[in-house]
Amino acid sequence: MPRESLTSASTLGRIEVVIDGEHVPAVRGLLLSAGAKGYTAIQGVSGFGHSGAHEGRLWYNDRNSLSMLISVVPMEHAESIVAGIRQLLDDHHGVVLVSETLVSRADYF
Repeated sequence: MPRESLTSASTLGRIEVVIDGEHVPAVRGLLLSAGAKGYTAIQGVSGFGHSGAHEGRLWYNDRNSLSMLISVVPMEHAESIVAGIRQLLDDHHGVVLVSETLVSRADYF
């Protein structure tokens, strides 16, 4: 991003959730009900973690693979979103990451 754009950028919260595809509707609902204006979904995510390797290939449909949902929200919404996702992760494996991010058009979020 050009230096002059950084001075007009706003800091928001970026939430990334990797979860089994069958739980995407629940996470999507949490994001939207807590004030997120949108999200990006990526299916077929692969990786390696404490429970071993997870392949990105689809077996039969998108519910049998890992998915990632990414959303950018005002920081005041991030805490309630993460609290809801953590409840879901109490019973299912997955990862939630939260970071600050700069955006050039904060009115989109």
